[in-house]
Amino acid sequence: MSDINENPKTPNDKGFIEGAKDSISKNIEETKDSLSKSYEGTKDSISESVDSGIKKTKSFFRKVLIFSSLALLLVGIGYMVWANWTYSEGTRTGYMMKISKKGYVFKTFEGQLNLGGLQEDQSSVIGSTWNFSLKEGFLAKKLEELEGKKVQLRYKEINRAMPWQGDTNYYVYDIEEK
Repeated sequence: MSDINENPKTPNDKGFIEGAKDSISKNIEETKDSLSKSYEGTKDSISESVDSGIKKTKSFFRKVLIFSSLALLLVGIGYMVWANWTYSEGTRTGYMMKISKKGYVFKTFEGQLNLGGLQEDQSSVIGSTWNFSLKEGFLAKKLEELEGKKVQLRYKEINRAMPWQGDTNYYVYDIEEK
């Protein structure tokens, strides 16, 4: 029992304070090392998570762009098929008035046919014109020769004319002099 009393360490003792300082410093260093390792692991984990998110986002937008492009292409093709669908076919007879090639960018052949007609009392002729387009140049030359003469034109009407096709939805494909 005397050994215990001979060398007691008290908080006021210099050895006790040095031991406590060393112990605290050691604990702080261990805590720093453990936090540093934990931080590095968390940092790597966050970095991997962000990289994964960026890859997923790029993949998503790439899929959206491809899907949108394909959908737009299919809608465009569908519209072109619908627009060029023959709505009606028929003939018109009248006096050939004019044929011209016109357009700012797309030059197309356009013509006018005077259909004529009578008023209700049958006393005078009413002028009624019909506008049409031509796709073939040889038909335009033939119609130029027939200006002022009575002709019968066979035509097709489509749903919607594109700018390169002409000004009207009516396309003449055959001419017969009357």
